[in-house]
Amino acid sequence: MTEELDLRHREKMAKKKASRDKMMAKKNGAKGLMIVHTGAGKGKSTAAFGMAIRCVGHGMPVGIVQFIKGAWDTAERRIMEGFGDLVTFRAMGEGFTWETQDRARDVEAARKAWDVASAMLADPSLSMVVLDELNVALRYEYLSAETVLAAIATRPEGQHVVVTGRNALPAIIEAADLVTEMTMLKHPFRDGIKAQKGVEF
Repeated sequence: MTEELDLRHREKMAKKKASRDKMMAKKNGAKGLMIVHTGAGKGKSTAAFGMAIRCVGHGMPVGIVQFIKGAWDTAERRIMEGFGDLVTFRAMGEGFTWETQDRARDVEAARKAWDVASAMLADPSLSMVVLDELNVALRYEYLSAETVLAAIATRPEGQHVVVTGRNALPAIIEAADLVTEMTMLKHPFRDGIKAQKGVEF
C-alpha cells in the first residue's frame, strides 16, 4: 500500500512539475512593479518591510516613508535604520487620524511626507520605495491620487514601489501590478488583548 501511494504521489508531482516548468519557460520579463497591500487584516506594513529586507539582502537600496505612523518609536524603524546607507527611513506621520483629530495638521504632515516620497520615487539609486499607509492619506484626500499616480508612473525604470494601507482606492488597485488584500478572520483585540511588542510594534 505504501509503495502504491508513493508511486501515485511521484506521478502526480511529475505531472505538476512538467506543467509548472512549461508555464515558467514563458515567464522571462522583468520590470519595476507597483505592489499594493490593502485590506482590513493585519500584516500590510509587515509584508512591505519584509520585501524591503529582501532588497537589502541583495544589496539593493530602499527608501521608506511612513505617512500616518511616526509618533511611535517602532522596532521596525530601529531595524531598518540599522542597515546604514542601504535604507532611508522617514517616519513622517503624526499618528492615527482619530488621535490627532486635526485635519489641517494631518494634511500638512501628509504633504511633507509626499515631498520626501516623490523625491525617492525620482531617485534612480533606489531599487524599492515603500509608501507605508499611503492608502489612508489618499482615502481621506490628504493628497491627490492623480499626483501620486503620476509620480509612480514616471519613476525610474526598474524601481519597485510598495503601497500599504486599508481601503486602497480603485485607481490605485487598477494601476498596480500586484495587489494583496489582507482579510481579518480573528484578532485578539476583540478579546481585550492590547497591542504587544514584537507583534504590533
